[in-house]
Amino acid sequence: MRVAQVAEPGGKFDVVEREIPEPGPGHVRIVVEASGVCHTDAVFVQTPFPGMKFPLVTGHEVAGRIDAVGEGVTDWASGDRVEVGWFGGQCGHCRPCRQGDFISCFNLKVPGWAYDGGYATHMVAPAEALARIPDGLDAAYAAPLGCAGVTAFMGLRNSVARAGDLVAVLGVGGLGHLGVQYAAKMGFETVAIARGKEKETLARQLGADHYIDSSAADPAQALKELGGAKVVLGTAASSAAMTATIDGLAPRGELVVIGVADDAVEVKPLQLITGSQSVSGHPSATAAEVEDTMAFSARTGVRPMIETVPLERGQRRLRPHALRCGPFPHGADDRPVTEPRRGWKVPLPPE
Repeated sequence: MRVAQVAEPGGKFDVVEREIPEPGPGHVRIVVEASGVCHTDAVFVQTPFPGMKFPLVTGHEVAGRIDAVGEGVTDWASGDRVEVGWFGGQCGHCRPCRQGDFISCFNLKVPGWAYDGGYATHMVAPAEALARIPDGLDAAYAAPLGCAGVTAFMGLRNSVARAGDLVAVLGVGGLGHLGVQYAAKMGFETVAIARGKEKETLARQLGADHYIDSSAADPAQALKELGGAKVVLGTAASSAAMTATIDGLAPRGELVVIGVADDAVEVKPLQLITGSQSVSGHPSATAAEVEDTMAFSARTGVRPMIETVPLERGQRRLRPHALRCGPFPHGADDRPVTEPRRGWKVPLPPE
């Protein structure tokens, strides 16, 4: 098998040969067909998390087919099409697990951190991490839904918004371009917020009813003029941009934070108290919810914008400084690194 590994913290990705591993009890082996590239992969390489071991094989947006099952695995068989996302399994004994809140597991098993991830031709994963890929959803389009897709989908699904409400998606990048599609397909009056007039065409193609150029207008005031947002889905990696939307929330509205930034989201108590608004964070989601995300996407036509490259050529995309957010030519976030099938392409989702 071939893997793209990093030998040491801050190092570069090299494609090397390894022995094909056998799945242990409760695990399966997957032939990888596509693996998305997420900015968190660069974080893993540059700032290793506790317990992380090198050489490191990252990749937590993995789509492929099972080709071997370990002892005790009864619900999966060779040939099954599966996805492994950020949720790579739970410990089963911490308090959140005992309460059934598996995504909040204190010992969450993230592929590329707890065990080798999907930048490889094969990987081994625990059975509880598997989500079944529906018919009609290509592996290259399924892969990014295991992290970016499910985070945006469940962030909206678990929010206070209901069909017909005004929902704003802050950012039209790797998370945001999926968030806009999900918001539109869920029946929300959808607002896209981004910097620059040039992103409006894309936002409307993705399903946005309204577009706010935050470099030319106050996004909070613009949202107020539309009646106030029941939910702002904060996908942009900018705390300042999220802060700027809070006053645009409707009464009992909610800012749902899914974009990661190092600085603080700033809010004054009265901004929340007077209108009963709230600010909440949302993580990824479980394998069952990844399955729901893929099923919804297959049924409604939601697709990530992707560019595919073979594993060997993917080294350019896997360089830490190249891992940026956005489905655009300058970045590589949420793009499957796959065996040669299509060459380079950045398609829009189907209409």
